[in-house]
Amino acid sequence: MEILANLPYIIITRSIENNIQFQREEEHEITLSSQRVCTSFDSFLLDEVLDISYRFFSKDMGFLYLHTTKGMHAYAVKISPQPFIEKFKSIK
Repeated sequence: MEILANLPYIIITRSIENNIQFQREEEHEITLSSQRVCTSFDSFLLDEVLDISYRFFSKDMGFLYLHTTKGMHAYAVKISPQPFIEKFKSIK
């Protein structure tokens, strides 16, 4: 299965220790192949993905939304997902 495009996304984990809040970011990757879209935790066949959209809420971060037959899934991104979305739409 050849990877056609990939996009890094982050998962932010917050914890409180001794009344101090800590924030940890883990970087993961969404990959697009000719058959599916895969994240670190989910995998969707291309037929299950209805649309992909995104919205930036600051200059540094936004959300990529996968609209699927299993519901909508949001992923925090720090770079523009436009090339990833264009590649998806070209094969869909």
